[in-house]
Amino acid sequence: MRKTLTLALLVAAGLTTACNTIAGAGKDVASAGNAVARTADKAK
Repeated sequence: MRKTLTLALLVAAGLTTACNTIAGAGKDVASAGNAVARTADKAK
């Protein structure tokens, strides 16, 4: 019983933080894409 509760709490905590992590990762990817696009424009 105790292992199940601990596992459930860990999964819930992981899912809660995953939302923030995914949002941050999306911003990082967009920023990197913009940097690549700016560099490509300068190289023209």
